Amino acid sequence: MKLELKIIISGFGGQGILSLGKIIARAAIKEKLHAAYMPSYGAEMRGGTANCKIIVSSGEIASPYINRPDVLIALNQPSLDKFKTKLKEESAVFINTSLIDKEYNLAAKKTFSFPFSQIAKDLGMEKAANIIVLGKLLKEIEFVKKETVIASIKEYFSGKGGIITRNLKAFREGQNL
Repeated sequence: MKLELKIIISGFGGQGILSLGKIIARAAIKEKLHAAYMPSYGAEMRGGTANCKIIVSSGEIASPYINRPDVLIALNQPSLDKFKTKLKEESAVFINTSLIDKEYNLAAKKTFSFPFSQIAKDLGMEKAANIIVLGKLLKEIEFVKKETVIASIKEYFSGKGGIITRNLKAFREGQNL
């Protein structure tokens, strides 16, 4: 079966947008898939806007450019506003209702709206909303194995002290949504 999944992740700098993209790309490569990762961020990183585009494919990827994503992860209002016109009816959209108004009119029929930032805060892991949404994404669209994503989370955070356990907890929380 041919796989090609085009993902746009967007939010404020400091929300782990680029980290999330790297974890997804790493997991895809571990499963012998092709992955293209293209980050984009404003000059003021933390607090500015950031987005990344990831393509995961079973075949070669000609270009990392994404015009119409299969998946949009919008962690703040400016991100949803920027990318909502690119959605197609079959796109899946993950919306962080902690930072996005409840009223939105999207072409996409598959929306997963949760207060990801508030859930992270309630767990005492304010910066883990990105990993919570990763858990939810993988629950809804299993394009790589859960075990591979867990291994990628462990690798990505291996040099960053004791945050591996917290991020694995955040991932499990997303899987339970």
